Amino acid sequence: MSDAPVFEIDPPTFWADPYPTLKRMRAEVPIAYVPQLNATLITRRDDIFTQEKRVEVFSSDQPDGLMTVLMGQNMMRKDGADHAAERKAVFPTVSPKTVRDVWTAQFRARTGEVLDRIAPLGRCDLVKDFALPVSGEALKAITGLTNMSYAEMDRVSQGMIDGCANYAGDPEVEARCHDCTASIDRHIDDRMPELRKCPDRSLLSVQMQAGLSDAQIRANVKLAISGGQNEPRDALAGTAWALLTHPDQLAMVQTGQATWMQAFEEYARWISPIGMSPRRVAKRDTVNGVTFEPEDRVFLMFGSGNRDESVFARPDFYDLTQDCSASIAFGAGPHFCAGAWASKALIGEVALPMLFDRLKGLRLDPPEAGRFGGWAFRGPLSMPVAWDAAG
Repeated sequence: MSDAPVFEIDPPTFWADPYPTLKRMRAEVPIAYVPQLNATLITRRDDIFTQEKRVEVFSSDQPDGLMTVLMGQNMMRKDGADHAAERKAVFPTVSPKTVRDVWTAQFRARTGEVLDRIAPLGRCDLVKDFALPVSGEALKAITGLTNMSYAEMDRVSQGMIDGCANYAGDPEVEARCHDCTASIDRHIDDRMPELRKCPDRSLLSVQMQAGLSDAQIRANVKLAISGGQNEPRDALAGTAWALLTHPDQLAMVQTGQATWMQAFEEYARWISPIGMSPRRVAKRDTVNGVTFEPEDRVFLMFGSGNRDESVFARPDFYDLTQDCSASIAFGAGPHFCAGAWASKALIGEVALPMLFDRLKGLRLDPPEAGRFGGWAFRGPLSMPVAWDAAG
């Protein structure tokens, strides 16, 4: 175990609002062992940015980790040449060119259908009724699992996320996760024959075309679903909430002083939908006076780094005027989020502007609506909104 100082947290408080605790850690013990999480947390932005690249020490290869055990060893849990080879194989699906030429038009069409469905209602839960189906329909297209409903996409994503965070070993959570991965396998089985006949740019198809093994293909599709549903869902609804609760910032976007993409990227810095990424210590090493031992578990706390006072001008505020270019919301090293371009296009180019253009007078209802939770993954749990239905 590392010789890092011990820092105690209250898990329910940390889940409800991790930022005050993380602020204390950055100031007092920026690298600390947290017994409640059985991990050593790295909390300062520049330390995370540097150490994430040192994969020879802080390895993503975690054969006994929950993600590998429950979902198979995907490319996120590999380093070096193995990781690079699989990342290259999936690149045709998520490249900026494919996002621009293939997916963006589909994003617009599916988002339009969701808005057509809810616009006459005058009110909805923005998480459940808008962000969830928009994200789910986008992910169906990108993964190639067009035979799966958006509701099932959301269910299996949440089930795997819960399973991968099941450090307490709850058997019911594990059983739900197995049920979800089995559902994904059935949908993959159903789609493979068609994609052999008519290949396309979907993740399932390009991996088949690249000759990846069946285990690799399935693990990477599950990886895409585990992160590609909840994070865009939460970031889309969360950015809308941020703009609705900061009318001065919304006015900047609507008058052209800032862009929808800036609104999304500043939200991703401020809230960090992906708040943490785990690593396994592969060999003994010392960082800032703390010695890590092989097999130690380390959490790179993106949600803390993105509020580092030494890096950002107003870290605890949602402010489109500040420079957020140092944000590590999508990671920093070789495991930089492969889906970043698709996520930015879906939220910053398509869904946010379409939402505010279509639902005139969009507002939180009640005005204090918007309950958030989580620290490893953080987002709004519900968001009742209303608008002028005639618009």
